[in-house]
Amino acid sequence: MTCSVCVLVGCTDPGSEPSDVSPNPAPAPSSSDGVRSDGSEKPTDPTAAATERTEPPHPVSLPAYQDKEYDGARLRLGAEVYSSPTQRQHEVTYRGGGLTISGRIAVPEGEGPFPAIVLAHGYIDPAYYVNGQGMTREREWFADQGYIALHVDYRNHAGSDDTALAQQGRGEADLRMGYTEDVINAVLALRAWDGPVDDDRMSVGGRSMGGGVVYNVLVAQPGLVDAGVVWAPVSSDAVDNYDRWIADDPARQDVVDAIDRRYGLPRDNPEFWDGVSARTYFEDITEPVLIHHGTADDTCPIRWSRETARLMERDGVDVTLAEYPGEGHAFGPQFFASMERTGRFLRQHVR
Repeated sequence: MTCSVCVLVGCTDPGSEPSDVSPNPAPAPSSSDGVRSDGSEKPTDPTAAATERTEPPHPVSLPAYQDKEYDGARLRLGAEVYSSPTQRQHEVTYRGGGLTISGRIAVPEGEGPFPAIVLAHGYIDPAYYVNGQGMTREREWFADQGYIALHVDYRNHAGSDDTALAQQGRGEADLRMGYTEDVINAVLALRAWDGPVDDDRMSVGGRSMGGGVVYNVLVAQPGLVDAGVVWAPVSSDAVDNYDRWIADDPARQDVVDAIDRRYGLPRDNPEFWDGVSARTYFEDITEPVLIHHGTADDTCPIRWSRETARLMERDGVDVTLAEYPGEGHAFGPQFFASMERTGRFLRQHVR
């Protein structure tokens, strides 16, 4: 399989067709090849190492999430929060992993059955997050295009149950790996729902932090869905994300200390950090992936997605990286261009 890298030109009309300027440029050398940002070496054949493991995996690791049994079910519609001639949206809850998880669902008008996408939002402080926040535009767009869109709030957010770590004030000490379980269970709950969903046409999508959740889902449960789409994603290397947002933030020293006590910091325990990095297990991904990223993103630098796409291609993933010149993290002027490309991608792969 090959990696297609497309450079999309900016346009004044956000709904206009993007143009592909450079379909297959040679990947640029990366300063991170073989070496993490903290100076430690990356594994040369991490997937083989994971396959050959003889001991049970660390419970906070992607191999553990590959072995886990999931039980997402009991999707329940709550209050209607939005309606239009093309769709209706409701608050929802579902059960999974012993927790009740809240979210929002957008359902197209009509009989269906409709293809579906589960959406994983980016980081918003759980203390201020409200139900359905973070991917409102995407949810509405998908329903207008005839998709059921289930937006997951995640554990410790909005109406979802709090975990023991969150109750102890250490909600980030599991590196938010639990969000991966929440999204996997959302897919299963949607499949088990008696609503107008087509069980055989499902995908996952995520923005920023949620893009990292999507990578984890594709690694942890190959074959669960038909395709994955991400916008402005975080790095597929957990150390990059730790260094960017946690390591040097004085306000998160308590999180640093909790991570150090539980797992060890990246330089001290690189094996653990490999285990929570999706790129270690890209060879396990069986679904096509579309990555959208703006070249002016100053939150999640585009070099992260370029490296992710390079490593996915190396490991046989059918990956497309769409670059948007001048676009920032939030996708303003070229939002609709990214959605139109997403629509074409899903029509090709979610049949």
